[in-house]
Amino acid sequence: MKTYNLHVAGLTRTLPIIRITDNLSIASFVVLGDTALITAASPLLAKKLPEVDVLITAEAKGIPFVHELSKELGMDSYIVARKSVKPYMQDPFVHKVVSITTQKEQTLCLDRKDAEKLQGKRVALIDDVISTGESMRALEELVIQAGADVKARAAILAEGEAADREDIIYLEKLPVFID
Repeated sequence: MKTYNLHVAGLTRTLPIIRITDNLSIASFVVLGDTALITAASPLLAKKLPEVDVLITAEAKGIPFVHELSKELGMDSYIVARKSVKPYMQDPFVHKVVSITTQKEQTLCLDRKDAEKLQGKRVALIDDVISTGESMRALEELVIQAGADVKARAAILAEGEAADREDIIYLEKLPVFID
């Protein structure tokens, strides 16, 4: 199996290279369960963020990172956009998205009570990896719909062409592999 050595936040991770399409492969970065990396990356990204009132992420891989980042910033809470409407949600905001890693349509949902917490706030959108930016755009649509002001789009890694974007904050680049 081909691998890629990722160096981020003073740590090294050996990532398997996974074929996504006939001519595209990615280094599979899974932050879930990697306490050391999350703990090391959080203060580094916190220093790069502008002043914000609220952090939000999409379910699920960004959750442990946004949790640690909110602690680093002295915040009492953060918001998670869910991937399906839950029975407890009242008048949820819903947005559809297709990302490079899922390759199928997904739904992002924001409960009305979370939307109310966002209204008029300065918000940072947080993820583990920004690649095509589709998931981040969908999250941003929900945040704008809730009446918030997006001040930052941030992730641990920027994959492929995302690393060339000037509107995102990240710690390291992650290449894509075109055959």
